[in-house]
Amino acid sequence: MSTTHEEVTRVTQDGIPAAGLAELIDAHLYMPFPCRRNPHAAEAEAAVETWLRAWRLTDDPAVAAMISRTRPAELAARVGPAMDSGLLQIVAHQIAYQFVFDDRAEDVGRRSPGRLLPLLTESVAVLRDGQPPATPLGAALADLHRQVRDRCTPAQAARWAWNSREYVHGLLYEAVAQAGTVPVGGGLCRSIRSLIAGVEPFYPLSEAAQPCELAPEELHHPLMRRLSRLSADAAVWIPDLYSAVKEQREGGLINLALAYRRTHRCSLPVAVVLAVRHINGTIREFEERYRELRPELSPSGVGYVEGMADWIRGCYSWSRTVPRYADTRAAPGL
Repeated sequence: MSTTHEEVTRVTQDGIPAAGLAELIDAHLYMPFPCRRNPHAAEAEAAVETWLRAWRLTDDPAVAAMISRTRPAELAARVGPAMDSGLLQIVAHQIAYQFVFDDRAEDVGRRSPGRLLPLLTESVAVLRDGQPPATPLGAALADLHRQVRDRCTPAQAARWAWNSREYVHGLLYEAVAQAGTVPVGGGLCRSIRSLIAGVEPFYPLSEAAQPCELAPEELHHPLMRRLSRLSADAAVWIPDLYSAVKEQREGGLINLALAYRRTHRCSLPVAVVLAVRHINGTIREFEERYRELRPELSPSGVGYVEGMADWIRGCYSWSRTVPRYADTRAAPGL
């Protein structure tokens, strides 16, 4: 990682207050975006439960318990505060699906990356070629793809499918890293994390929430591409702070805070503070790049970038209270 030994020493010497890790994160994280919540959250929660049951994804009691701890509809309400109820339901379905798919891929991949191939190739076949699914997960993905095509423009649906395939491919990178065949340094960890963040597939849905489809010169502007990367990274790194205790206990490697801990051989609280500083720099760059680009944007372009900011703030608000990360909230700061 780019952090120097002197910076690690300085953080240690400055002292870490004897509070919980959650309080430590709150004290150091820079969060300039307002906290908002979609008023249709309760409808989305009921719809998610029905949709998961329809595709048999919660037949396994362990999966049902995971969904209860994860609260995908609540995350959707935080990251899509201004979306209409129909679009919010698609976002909530996709969040729920990705949590089920990600946990399944992690479980299979830990045993052997090669055993992931049928799961991943089915997803790619559904997303790229429209092939009929053979498993409940594949069937749920096919239905999700249908929902996106029904609501979005053809170009937006194509971008959704492309970003979703990149996420699927990233899970194989994670499985190889978890196999322990090569050291996972900070840079490699961040690269893999950017692939498996699972945030960028939602950006076409944020675009669909705008009055008009973005013009190509807006969508492909170099600053817009940079904003997309910054927002996706910040949005997923914030939950990394809250999942660090869980991932450390389970032997997870692809986590920003744990990457700092491995690289600098420091305590988890020090690693969390170092990771927060990295996230703060990312959020501040997002603000700066947005200020540069905003005068050139249409109202739909502005709304699209504001949707990226909602992902940063929404992941923070959700992570602070979701039962999935209760271990971190209960963990002492020292």
